[in-house]
Amino acid sequence: MNSSNFWNDQNTSYCFQYVDNSCPKSFKPLSVIPPLLLFMFGAIILTILGNLMVIISVLYFKQLHSPTNFLILSLAIADFLLGLLVMPYSMVRSVTSCWYFGELYCKLHSCLDMILSTSSIFHLFFISVDRYYAVCQPLLYYRNITTNIIETFLLISWVLPCLYSVGLFFSNVHVEGLEDNMASISCVGSCFILLNKLWGTISSLLSFYIPGNLIIFIYIHIFSIAKKLSKITPNYPSSKNENPNSKMKLVLTIETKAAKTLSIVMGTFMLCWLPFSLVALVDPYLKYATPSDVYDVVLWLGYFNSTLNPIIYAFFYPWFKKSLLLIITGNIFRQDLSSMVLTKRVRS
Repeated sequence: MNSSNFWNDQNTSYCFQYVDNSCPKSFKPLSVIPPLLLFMFGAIILTILGNLMVIISVLYFKQLHSPTNFLILSLAIADFLLGLLVMPYSMVRSVTSCWYFGELYCKLHSCLDMILSTSSIFHLFFISVDRYYAVCQPLLYYRNITTNIIETFLLISWVLPCLYSVGLFFSNVHVEGLEDNMASISCVGSCFILLNKLWGTISSLLSFYIPGNLIIFIYIHIFSIAKKLSKITPNYPSSKNENPNSKMKLVLTIETKAAKTLSIVMGTFMLCWLPFSLVALVDPYLKYATPSDVYDVVLWLGYFNSTLNPIIYAFFYPWFKKSLLLIITGNIFRQDLSSMVLTKRVRS
């Protein structure tokens, strides 16, 4: 990210007015600050509360204790933590152009940012694997997608991003060869984590492009298989003794609908994080020429994905609508509704 604005700005206001080598503040028109704060603060509140509702719903209602929903629960935890631990500090930095929280938390903040965004796409990848077995091999689904498999998926989704991000940022390998760039922004009040060409490329591939392309490939395969199966599976008239092929078609319809809903979640993630991933990939090769305002826009577009996920669930999942109403009205605190049937059949 380009830091030249700090030094070319003639504004005499500084992040720390009485500290030597303090970073100058970049100028933002007063008319822009209120709507900017309103948007960011609203996104933070919706992210925290929306994902908290998903977490409570899946944990509380026994009917929602399914493999896919445990993955959705873990994804909601990642989004919740992003809204709680990352977005508020990014809001202050974006609005004021200053970092007031110390050098250590600057590094920790960037580390958490990468952990949670990478963990999110890992969750989406494993959700797509779960949907593949549910749609393409429904009769073998519960044999292949066991509790141990789900636990392995969750372990990988959290441990690998943590190990990679902590190792990257706290070993400082990401800034090797960038001494001149680091010197130009080494003022008090800045928080710009630069990635050199090698680690910028590796991080983009591991955190977005490789899992993202695998997800797209899996969903294309899911819907192509579902289309073929819907054509070859006979549609028997309903009767008391329902034909197995008819049952298969019902299962296929339910699972395909669930896959479509989750593909919307996946597509939203890809669209929200694609601009930032492009900037992160090409910026080292452009000598960090991306303007800070552009960087903030693409970063917050990525953050906004965590805000949108609970909204998508509210529109497409009847169980979430019902559980949300029960939570908001306080009914789950007045009586034990954990065994309540939210839908006739929940497979997502």
